[in-house]
Amino acid sequence: MNISVHAEADLNTVTDRDLANAIRFLAVDAIEKSQSGHPGLPMGMADVATVLFSRFLKFDVAHPDWPDRDRFVLSAGHGSMLLYALLHLTGGDVSLDDIKSFRQWGSKTPGHPEYGHTPGVEMTTGPLGQGIATAVGMALAERLANARHGDELVDHFTYVIAGDGCLMEGISQEAISFAGHLQLSRLIVLFDDNGISIDGPTSLATSDDQLKRFAASGWSVRRVDGHDPEAIAQAIAEERATPHPSLIACRTIIGYGAPDRQGTEKAHGAPLGAEQAAAARRNLGWDYQPFVVPTPVLKAWRMIGQRGQVARLAWLDRRERAATAADAVASPGAYERAAAKLRERLAAERPKLATRQASQLVLDSIASTIPGLVGGSADLTHSNLTQSKTQHPVKRGQFAGDYVHYGIREHGMAAAMNGIALHGDFIPYGGTFLAFSDYSRPAIRLAALMRLRVIHVMTHDSIGLGEDGPTHQPVEHLAALRVIPNLLVFRPADAVETLEAWDCALQAADRPSVLCLSRQALPTFRSDGRGKNRVARGAYLVVAPDGGRDVTLIATGSEVPIAMEAARLLATEHIRAAVVSAPCFALFEEQSEEYRAYVLGAAPRVGVEAAVLGDWPRWIGADGEFVGMRGFGASAPASVLYREFDITSQSVAAAARRAIARVAKERAA
Repeated sequence: MNISVHAEADLNTVTDRDLANAIRFLAVDAIEKSQSGHPGLPMGMADVATVLFSRFLKFDVAHPDWPDRDRFVLSAGHGSMLLYALLHLTGGDVSLDDIKSFRQWGSKTPGHPEYGHTPGVEMTTGPLGQGIATAVGMALAERLANARHGDELVDHFTYVIAGDGCLMEGISQEAISFAGHLQLSRLIVLFDDNGISIDGPTSLATSDDQLKRFAASGWSVRRVDGHDPEAIAQAIAEERATPHPSLIACRTIIGYGAPDRQGTEKAHGAPLGAEQAAAARRNLGWDYQPFVVPTPVLKAWRMIGQRGQVARLAWLDRRERAATAADAVASPGAYERAAAKLRERLAAERPKLATRQASQLVLDSIASTIPGLVGGSADLTHSNLTQSKTQHPVKRGQFAGDYVHYGIREHGMAAAMNGIALHGDFIPYGGTFLAFSDYSRPAIRLAALMRLRVIHVMTHDSIGLGEDGPTHQPVEHLAALRVIPNLLVFRPADAVETLEAWDCALQAADRPSVLCLSRQALPTFRSDGRGKNRVARGAYLVVAPDGGRDVTLIATGSEVPIAMEAARLLATEHIRAAVVSAPCFALFEEQSEEYRAYVLGAAPRVGVEAAVLGDWPRWIGADGEFVGMRGFGASAPASVLYREFDITSQSVAAAARRAIARVAKERAA
C-alpha cells in the first residue's frame, strides 16, 4: 500500500516495504562495516517500526525534546541500528557518516542507544527489561502531567519495542503488574515475537503464554503478523483506544530476508556476512549498493520526520495561551525559606531522632514548595517515612496525586522513577530498605549513566536496625553503591545533615542520589542554624582540637556520635583527636586537594562505619585503622550488636592509640 503522507507525485510508488527495507539495509550495512552488532531485530521489526513511525508516532525530528511528543523506547537495545536508521532516515541528527561509524569511538551510534549521547534516543537501553520498566514510568508521568495541565497540553503515548529477553527478565513482571494496576492506557508494547534468543529457540527455556500473562495483569492483548503493515496498523489504532495498557505480539522472523540466517539464532548477534547480505538484497528486491537509499524512499522518510511540525507548532500556540491553575508554581524562594526555617528549628532544638524521621520532617517542610516532587515507596511508607503531610496518593484514574504506592517492586520502582525523570516536569524519589538496594541496583546504575535526578531514600542503613537480623542489615551495600560512577551516596549523621543531604540531592540536576538513613535515634550535634551546607563538601571537621591533632577519627552516619565520644575519651589521656563527619565520599572527592588535606590532616587516621571496609583505605591511608564490620550482622537489639561487633567508642579509642603508636614506631625507625 502507498503511504498517505506522501504528497509528491514521484513518491506515490514508495511502499511500506520500501520504507522498511531502507531500515533493514542501513542496519545490515552498518553492522557489516563494523563487523559487530545485531542485525536480527532491525530486519525482523522494520515493518512494525515503519508503520509506527509513518502512521502513528507524534514527533518532530527537528525538535526531539518537544514535551508533548510520543515517546519511543527500544527496550531491546541490542537492535540499536533499528533506531539509528530511523533517526537518520527521518532527518534527525544522525548522519550517514554516523551510520557508517556504528559502534566506533566518538560516533553518535554506540552499540546500544545512549540517552544524552544521540539526539532522539529517549533512554539508555541494553540491559533487557529496563526499557519496558522505564517506559512504565514515562507513561505514568504522562498521566501525572495530564492531570495537572489537561489534554490540551499533555496528550501523548509511550511506545515500546521489546523482545523475548525483555519479557523473560524478572523486572518485566513488576512493570507490567504495576502498569496494569494503574491502567496506564497510553502505554503500548510492541513485542518482537520471533521465538528466538541467543541460545536458540525460546522453547529451550520458556513456555510462557505472554498474552495470557499480560492479560492477567490487566492489559489489552492481541497478536498480529509483524510483516503485514495493514494488520499492524489496525492493531495499533484499536489499542490506542483501549482503557488499558496494550501488548501487541508481533509475530516476526528474526533476520527477515536473509535466506540462510532468518528464523535462527545465527541472525541475532553477528554480522550476516557479505554473501548473506547480498542474498538478502536479492531476496527483498533491494537493488542498491551499501548505504544507498534511493531518493524517493529517502524523501518519503524525511516527510515522515517533518509531519509532526504542525502538531508541535499548534501545541506551542496552546501552551502560550494557557493560563490555568495547573500552571501555578510555588512562589520564588519558597523552598529556600522552608528549608532555612526547618534548619533553624533543628539547630535550636537539637532533637534526638532517627535520620529517617528527620527525613520525614524535611519532606513535611518542603514537599509543597516543589511542584514537581513525586514521592513513593516499595510498600514501606511507614518504615521509610517517605510520605509528607501534604502529599496525596496516585490511584487508577486519579493522577492528580503526588505519592506513588509502588508495591513490593523495588526494581520496578527504581526503573519507573527513571522514566518519570526522563519524561520531564518531575523530580521522583522512592523508598525502600538499604539492604534491598541490591534489587534496585541495575536501574540505579542506569540513572547514573543517564545523569538523571532520581532520589532513593533507603532507610535501616546498618546493623543498627536491630532484631530483623543479617538478611535486613546492610553491610556491603554502602561500598557497592559508592563504586557506581556519578552516584551520590549520602549517610547523614544527624537531623541537620539529613536536611543538607536532601538539599544536595535536590540540587544535583545531573545525577541520582541515595540517602542512607538510620532506624535508630541519633543526637543532633549541629547547632549552626544559619551556616552553609557542610554536607555539600562531602566531609568536614566536627571536632577540631586546640593546638593541632594527634589522630583523626573519620565517621559516617550513626557512627559519628561514637567517634565524638571516642574523642572525649582520648582527651582524658591528653590525646588530641579531630573528628570528621564524611556523609558523602563522592562530593568530598570533588573538593580541592587543599580542602581535603585540611579536613583529613597529617595525623594517623581511623575510619568508623558499621559496614565493610570498602574504599575506606583511600581516606584513612596505609597506616590507618578501620573500625567496622568484617562479616554479616546478627539478630539482636542495636546496642547489643554494636557492642558484640566491637563498634564502640572504646574500640575507636583503642584503634586511635594503635595508629598513633604504629606511626611513632615507624618514625623512630
